[in-house]
Amino acid sequence: MSIPSPAVPRAPGTTAPAAPFAGWPVGAVALATLAVLLVASPRYGYHRDELYFRMLGEQPALGYFDTPPLTPLIARVSVAVFGDTVVALRVVPALIAALVVVLVALLARELGGDRRAQIVAAAGIATTTLLLLGGHSLLTLGVDLPLWVAAALFAVRALRGDGRWWLALGAVAGVATYNRQLIVLFLVSLGVGVLAAGPRDVLRDRRLWLGALLALVVAAPNLVYQATHDWPQLVMAGALEADEGADNRLAFVPLQILLLGPPQAVLQVVGAVRLWREPRLRCLALAYPLACALTLYSGGRPDYVAGLLVLLFAAGCGPVTRWMSGTGRRALVVGALAVNAVVSIILALPVIPPSALEGTPVAGINEVARESIGWPEFAARVAAVVGGLTPQERARTVLLTDNYGEAGALDRYAGEYGLPEVHSGHNELYWRGPPSPSARIAVVVTDSPGGYARAFTSCEERGRIDNGVGLSNEEQNLPVLVCRDPLRPWSQLWPEMRHHS
Repeated sequence: MSIPSPAVPRAPGTTAPAAPFAGWPVGAVALATLAVLLVASPRYGYHRDELYFRMLGEQPALGYFDTPPLTPLIARVSVAVFGDTVVALRVVPALIAALVVVLVALLARELGGDRRAQIVAAAGIATTTLLLLGGHSLLTLGVDLPLWVAAALFAVRALRGDGRWWLALGAVAGVATYNRQLIVLFLVSLGVGVLAAGPRDVLRDRRLWLGALLALVVAAPNLVYQATHDWPQLVMAGALEADEGADNRLAFVPLQILLLGPPQAVLQVVGAVRLWREPRLRCLALAYPLACALTLYSGGRPDYVAGLLVLLFAAGCGPVTRWMSGTGRRALVVGALAVNAVVSIILALPVIPPSALEGTPVAGINEVARESIGWPEFAARVAAVVGGLTPQERARTVLLTDNYGEAGALDRYAGEYGLPEVHSGHNELYWRGPPSPSARIAVVVTDSPGGYARAFTSCEERGRIDNGVGLSNEEQNLPVLVCRDPLRPWSQLWPEMRHHS
């Protein structure tokens, strides 16, 4: 593909007129995205992370061991406003996805895109696996996206000489730390890019440093929480690298293509070239490989650099739409994006019936779909075991789970089934403490029954988890144990049950 030269770069301190914003078509794409996500929201069920965020949100805090407070707060507000349902938790993610569509179109416009480029940017991002996954379920990934895209938009404006936008970038970066600390990856990569490729004159702009100070002020409560709790996010990062680092590195390159799709990946390459050709934006072209190197080194997930992928895609929309002057070229680009849209919808949204999901590529690729099946059945199976105990036994019974998704599911359906309190040593839930000393019976869901057998006088299997559709997810076929009389006080057993992942 022959890439057209970009528009003449803006000189520092000047603002070249941008193309008019394609408000109506971009707004239509955003509303269509919102509608599709809301229609799809009841299908399948809660994802394990949604159940966890719902559970954390019941006890609001400044921070949690494995996650900052923003997403659990969204869960709490959603339940309070819209009700305690899976649809309620998915209203805000759908709204956020619609906002991302608008922000990406604005970013394409800022980078020289005309009306057609803005429409391609909006439609192209709306039909990616990345946005549809983030908009379908309440995940930290989805909440991060508008913050990263806004940061990229403000950075472009500031780098071109309008230093007021450093303050906006600082504010949005500070807010982003309340969802994940990953915004630091963007800022570090941007800073190294500026030092390596310029424009170094921005380092003399006091508004840059005021923006950095503003980011620290906004993020200060979150940073204080981390410092006063021995930097739990670093502990979690180490645990994730140990558990998933090798797999993440193996999947990194393929997912850089699949997160947005092959056609969008072509636009990302065009976008990287387009940014490099504008001297004041070369640092943004460098930021992506720098962020990739840091992510690969730390064993982070491939989606950690998703915000920069979106920036490159938006940057490529202008040159590609100018290249689409002929009917054949236009048909090629539109056709490729349409095919990618169909594939993304099938991969990211609950299109395939749960009973047919097993054995499909979707079940293998989309962890969100796989782990959104069977939670009501999970709770029902555990409730059946609890129901097999005598009333006197139930009064001394607690529930124990190995992971936060299982604990979140039992917490969600506790009222429906009259379940005892649930405990888990996983991540933040460990810090909620051990069961009461009066608890003498534990109904346990675990993939390691031997460990519990050594901690109690007796452990007996009373059932197995079955999601009812034969789907091979993390909970399928787990044993449900009834363990009696802990051999040591709970206060001594509890530290041994602590684990991070």
